[in-house]
Amino acid sequence: MNPSQRKQLYLASSSPRRAELLAQIGVDFEQLFVDVDEKRKNRESVTEYVARLAFEKATAGHQLALDKNIPVLGADTIVYIAGEILGKPQNLNEATRMLRLLSGQTHQVLTAVALVNASKQRQIVQSSSVTMRDISDNEIEAYWQTGEPHDKAGSYAIQGKAAIYISHIEGSYSGVMGLPVFETASLLKEYGI
Repeated sequence: MNPSQRKQLYLASSSPRRAELLAQIGVDFEQLFVDVDEKRKNRESVTEYVARLAFEKATAGHQLALDKNIPVLGADTIVYIAGEILGKPQNLNEATRMLRLLSGQTHQVLTAVALVNASKQRQIVQSSSVTMRDISDNEIEAYWQTGEPHDKAGSYAIQGKAAIYISHIEGSYSGVMGLPVFETASLLKEYGI
């Protein structure tokens, strides 16, 4: 952030990708590191789940924020296929299972964005369809060795080396990365940013 400019936003996320996307559109922000329980509730739909997590992150960030009038942005992204939410893999076996599920298939990536300040709350959920080509076990193992999938939902990063596996995307590329820029900019405009 340029010290001569006034901070416009708090980002309740440690994600470097979300920070890069906000910086790309010229928003001056400060990152806040929040911790929320990410366990899915019984009978909670996928959309309700991702929306709740984004809102809880924004709310937790608002509690930490020094200036309660500055909006806090919380976001969450999930990868969803065949009735299963794919989280971050803990090891090669989990990554292999996830990438085998995604191989040759179309899956959904949902990203929720929530904005909270002292006077209002706004939220959107953006959904994209991502189709992967067939991926061999050798490719999966080589991809794991790059380190890229270790902390990524669904075991892949569309903006990284996994781009070679993506045959088609319908929706928001930046949403699949973790922050749908078009929708986020629309929300920020409502807050005068």
